Amino acid sequence: MQQPQRVTPVLRIFNLSKAKEFYIDFLDFNIDWSHQFDENFPIYLQLSKDGYMIHLSEHHGDVTPGSYLRIWTEDLEVFSKALTEKAYKYAKPTIEKTAWDTLELSIVDPFSNRLTFWQDQ
Repeated sequence: MQQPQRVTPVLRIFNLSKAKEFYIDFLDFNIDWSHQFDENFPIYLQLSKDGYMIHLSEHHGDVTPGSYLRIWTEDLEVFSKALTEKAYKYAKPTIEKTAWDTLELSIVDPFSNRLTFWQDQ
């Protein structure tokens, strides 16, 4: 059984509408909350999906682009099929079998962060 998440990764974003298109519309994350000090300030969000949370930040200095997350996924085939059906313009991720006996689907977000969804074979 998968253990509860105890770490919340933070990823850098530069454009809220692109982030929503990728994380909400394409990957089906939910926005749990967002914070912005004022209208012309950077935004900070918490997203969740399947019991996992990630934070997205526009704040300079919070994190750097190019981070890498591995996210355990219960049914990678179903997830992959759902992504394919959405026909997202900027990515066509596929499942790969690894030498270390996992199935993995990697995708890079619009801000150069890589997410690998995986499950045991």
